Amino acid sequence: MGVEVTDTKVRAEEIIHIDPKNFLQLPSVTGNIEDIIKTQIGVSSNNELSSGYTVRGGNFDENLIYVNDMEVYRPFLVRSGQQEGLSFANPSMVQNINFSAGGFEAKYGDKLSSVLDITYRKPLKFAGNASASFLGGNAQVEGISNNRLVAWSLGARYRTNSYLLKTFDTKGEYRPSALDVQTFITFDVNPKFKIEMLGNVASNKFLVIPASRQTNFGTVKEALRLTVYFDGQELMQYETFMLGVSATYRPKPSVKLKFISSAYRADERELYTVQGQYYIDQLEADLGKPNFGQVAYNRGVGTFLNNGRNYLNATVYNFEHKGTKYLKKQSELLWGAKYQLENINDKLSEWKMVDSAGFTVPYSPVAIDLIDVYKTKIGIASTRMQAYTQYNKTITTRDSSLFIFTAGIRGNYWTFNEQLVISPRITLAFKPNWKRDWLFKFSSGIYNQPPFYRELRNIDGNINRTVKAQQSLQFVLTSDYNFYMWKRPFKLIMAAYYKEFKDLVAYEVDNVRIRYFANNRTKGYSTGADFRINGEFVKGVESWATLGILRTYEYSADNIHYLFYNKAGEEIVKGYTFDQVKTDSAKIDPGYIPRPTDQLVSFGMFFQDYIPSLPWCKFNLNLQFGTGRPFGPPTHKRYQQTLRMPPYRRVDAGFAFNVLKEDREFKKKNAFNHLKDMWIFVEVFNLLAIQNTVSYTWVQDVTGNRYAVPNYLTNRQINLRLQIRF
Repeated sequence: MGVEVTDTKVRAEEIIHIDPKNFLQLPSVTGNIEDIIKTQIGVSSNNELSSGYTVRGGNFDENLIYVNDMEVYRPFLVRSGQQEGLSFANPSMVQNINFSAGGFEAKYGDKLSSVLDITYRKPLKFAGNASASFLGGNAQVEGISNNRLVAWSLGARYRTNSYLLKTFDTKGEYRPSALDVQTFITFDVNPKFKIEMLGNVASNKFLVIPASRQTNFGTVKEALRLTVYFDGQELMQYETFMLGVSATYRPKPSVKLKFISSAYRADERELYTVQGQYYIDQLEADLGKPNFGQVAYNRGVGTFLNNGRNYLNATVYNFEHKGTKYLKKQSELLWGAKYQLENINDKLSEWKMVDSAGFTVPYSPVAIDLIDVYKTKIGIASTRMQAYTQYNKTITTRDSSLFIFTAGIRGNYWTFNEQLVISPRITLAFKPNWKRDWLFKFSSGIYNQPPFYRELRNIDGNINRTVKAQQSLQFVLTSDYNFYMWKRPFKLIMAAYYKEFKDLVAYEVDNVRIRYFANNRTKGYSTGADFRINGEFVKGVESWATLGILRTYEYSADNIHYLFYNKAGEEIVKGYTFDQVKTDSAKIDPGYIPRPTDQLVSFGMFFQDYIPSLPWCKFNLNLQFGTGRPFGPPTHKRYQQTLRMPPYRRVDAGFAFNVLKEDREFKKKNAFNHLKDMWIFVEVFNLLAIQNTVSYTWVQDVTGNRYAVPNYLTNRQINLRLQIRF
């Protein structure tokens, strides 16, 4: 009964447990642990170059990520997935991965969407691993002292995706590089007291010197081609440093006290000056003509010049305490408090110029006008204080059914906007004493997300000090079914959810860059259903598939606008209508519009297989599909961003060959005897060679007519990877 109660208690949490060993088999473009999250329940992603993901209608800024109970952060200035480099967690050092797509407990922090909770492995013996591929390499070594009191782990990673970026439409010289070194040390002072230290130093650099670009777009009847010739270069560089120390003390078996202190530092630089001379050509669409598919005539020429010199420095210090008291009658009490200091300095300097047919756009006969001019210098120093308490209780009924009750409350106060928010959360789980192993759970709560720096900065680069916390009232109903099929274990999870938002901070998305409007004048909702089945479809190896249905919409009075008409009743459009004199108007309220992450259907699958007669030869498949997300012209008007991108479709395949088996017979005086095993992987990225659109480049002529040119992601590419363990 004790084992059953413990297992049920774990299942009662809104948490999915992921085996990190599966990541070693996953064909991954980035090498980041987040790639295995992208096919989990409630999760979707439309960019294989980014570690970012969205959960049940939220953006990536709404996700919590912890490593050993320490919150980690992502870069602030990154605009595109290829600039990101390596994420924080080192997959070679990971022991446990827990993920929640919503309805998580009060012990976790204040975000609206999800929690990724990663725990590093405590070494038990000397061991290590290393791998190398066309995309970089990594090495990790770990050990423990002779007296078993000190254990250590050291990992280093290097990543470059220049091999993949060669498939982009934009040709040029790509020089991306990412380097990361981490260490994890544990010291068991005595059976009741232990100390852990986690350190990280990372340097990510993305330099591109573009030369030219040619992209075909449009429809069959109106096929267009954009040709651009570039001058200049773009540099994105950031260094991060993190050091965390924790001390865990157990004065008695029923009490656990943990004290955590950490420091995080980020230095980011974004420097670019890029000029592009572009031609918009109409392609011949008549199959009967000899120049079919070639340029028929030119529809516009122009030049754009983008310039930016942006610098950001962020420092975050944390001091935290967590406690657990195991009570009688299968209950426990949890509590915690956190004190956080933040210091952010941001210098923003950007501008653009567009010249079409010899005229700057917008046209002025007396001056050369720049567009999107942002020049700000900002410094913020603030303090956050958080606290929570949570009570867990398990009740066994007379018929051996189980009720599990979890209730908690947390508070968060930020000195910058002087706002205190309270978040009550509750989870009820019931496991009936049925022949079939079902568990049902209901979670609800108020989830607040106080703004961080990104939400405070508006489109113009200025800070709004009055931005308050975004708030979500959430309801999640989940069923969890364990069963056997083909005499092998499986799990089916089905979930339905509804989130009601208020005080939202509206935003727009370009590639992976999120730009906020820095006000709380938006409300909305998110509703849907998720399904996940995992198990041994092939004996001995785990596979899974997930399906998500989602609708997320928002409403803001800021979207109300007016249309103006001239005397002839024609709608006045600047640059098009001859008569620009306004004689009439109409008030337009678009109502609820789709949020930037609205995606009706998403599907993910990770499948593993092997040849029974050749178990050393394995095959794995990673599949992602998502219907199109909203987009629109770069006018910073949310009501215009209701067009739809094409669906995201991607299949990555991997073939693994175990050339040195773990259970092999060792031969004398053989250097390979020191190796535990060796694998060779052949990975085919984007197996179906589908051109996925991540964003759009908008170009225009002197009349102001805009063309949306798709920016495609990576094409099919083959990667070879060697991996050893010792």
